[in-house]
Amino acid sequence: MTNPNGTDSVVRVRGLEKRYGALSAVDGVSFDIHRGETFALLGPNGAGKSTTIEILEGYRNRTAGEVSVLGTDPARGGLDWKARLGIVLQSTGETGNATVLEQLRHFAAFYPNPRDVDEVIAAVGLQAKAKTRISKLSGGQRRRVDVALGIIGRPELLFLDEPTTGFDPESRRDFWTLIRLLKSEGTTILLTTHYLDEAAQLSDRAGVIAGGRLIEIAAIGEIGGAEARVPVVRWRDAAGTLRSERSERPAATVAAIALQQGGEPRELEVIRPSLEDVYLELVRTHDAAAASDTTIGADQTEVLS
Repeated sequence: MTNPNGTDSVVRVRGLEKRYGALSAVDGVSFDIHRGETFALLGPNGAGKSTTIEILEGYRNRTAGEVSVLGTDPARGGLDWKARLGIVLQSTGETGNATVLEQLRHFAAFYPNPRDVDEVIAAVGLQAKAKTRISKLSGGQRRRVDVALGIIGRPELLFLDEPTTGFDPESRRDFWTLIRLLKSEGTTILLTTHYLDEAAQLSDRAGVIAGGRLIEIAAIGEIGGAEARVPVVRWRDAAGTLRSERSERPAATVAAIALQQGGEPRELEVIRPSLEDVYLELVRTHDAAAASDTTIGADQTEVLS
């Protein structure tokens, strides 16, 4: 499949469903990921992100829908197909007696065109720990080993599931540099993260999933629509009341408030909504609508009975 801009779809999902009895973990999800882009799948815990990704990786069978990853149905993907993927799970539990260097050399041998082991170790910041047993590493250092193992095979499609958990701020920034390098080389990346600044920094597009449904998908700077990104002016008026007003011309709004109050208002702030602000509002709105639907359904049941 090709998108309107002529870019190949590396991942194609149509009407994806995963049910466990009466529970729908994933309910009619559809999206594409285009070759060379970084796509963030965002959502609260239990929203259906991990289930969706596990289906794409071939670890979990779907109940219904169509899925294609690198031109193959993940449910039937063989070793050749798996060699084209890189997967960084939330946790691997890797605590073996091999050193970092030994483990990476071992995994590199499984791939036809692996990256240079020393370069990968440097890229994840483990040069000083290259000859240390993995079982002796800290949790954050083991997480870096997970990332190294995910990229050693030079994957066409890289799954990153909460990749920077346990990283300190400097290491996170170094990791972002690595991801940008992979992207510049043409790697397609599917990212899940609870760090919304990370998604904003790294992603071209994002999808927001809640309650098993995809509630928004757009370019990273367009999630939620233009209205959701209108700045908010907050101030405390002469009576001591905290006020707020959305304004597409915040400077003019501040000037009008100052004129009305005879000077700059107290506790003045101009807040431009971040991706995190927009995301939280989308999820809150979805949850409120779902709760309302549940209440209406219960009321109708009571009337009918």
